[in-house]
Parts: sequence; C-alpha cells; structure tokens
Amino acid sequence: MSVLIHVNRTHDADPDLPLPSYKTPGAAGADLRADTGGRTVTIRPGHRALISTGLRIALPDGYEMQIRPRSGLALKHGLTLANSPGTIDSDYRGPVQVLLLNLGDAPFDVTHGMRIAQGVVAPVVQARWEIAEELSGTDRGGNGFGSTGA
Repeated sequence: MSVLIHVNRTHDADPDLPLPSYKTPGAAGADLRADTGGRTVTIRPGHRALISTGLRIALPDGYEMQIRPRSGLALKHGLTLANSPGTIDSDYRGPVQVLLLNLGDAPFDVTHGMRIAQGVVAPVVQARWEIAEELSGTDRGGNGFGSTGA
C-alpha cells in the first residue's frame, strides 16, 4: 500500500538533496536528510539541535508522519530524538525539522545531506472521549510500571 505525499522545498533549501526515500522494499521509514545550508552542526553530549530537512509536506487527511531516530546513529553515537517519535499532523504545512539529541559521550557532527531520521507515514484514528461512571475490569487492573514482570 502506498499514499501520495506532496512535497515542496523551503525557500532556502538545497534543491539537489534527494526527497525522503526507502532503502529497501520492506522499509517502514523513509530516510530524512539534514539541510544545513552546507554547514556542519556540532551537537555536544547532552545537548540538542533543531535540524531542518528543507522540506514541507502535505499529508492526506487521516494520516500522520512519525519522525523516528535512525537505529545506527543511536547505537554508534547515542544520537536520538528529544521528542521521539515526533509527529507531523495532516494539517501542518511548515518546515519538517528534526530535534536531535546527543546522548553519547562525544560531540556529533551533523553534515549537510546526512540521513538523520526516518519518517513513517501512518493512518490516524481520532477517539471520542466520554466520562464513564466505571471502567470495565481486567486481570491486570491498575498495576503498571513493571507489574508484568520486566
């Protein structure tokens, strides 16, 4: 299944950077690239940086794009997202930006064109909320935070 996402570039974007793309036929996330204007952005350990992709998108109603960390950057460098997963709503038309967080022990250089995150397009269900006098019971009940054994 695929869905068409309309994309345009921000006024200062690099037109030569590739659009988000999937590395394999079974990939759920499309790689998002840093558009740093040719600069290198260094993120010190424990610090974060907002990195532009140079893109704006129009998602169809009923869809979101989740911005997720790249597992290789997380494993090798401790680089993750401060708001993982980030959410791009279907009614947002501003620039897609990635809030990177360095949990590693060394500075990390984000370079122009680097693959920095993944975008996962997913359907969205909006709930209706209603006060109830009682909730249905379950075996688990209100036990949480490790109560299932791990």
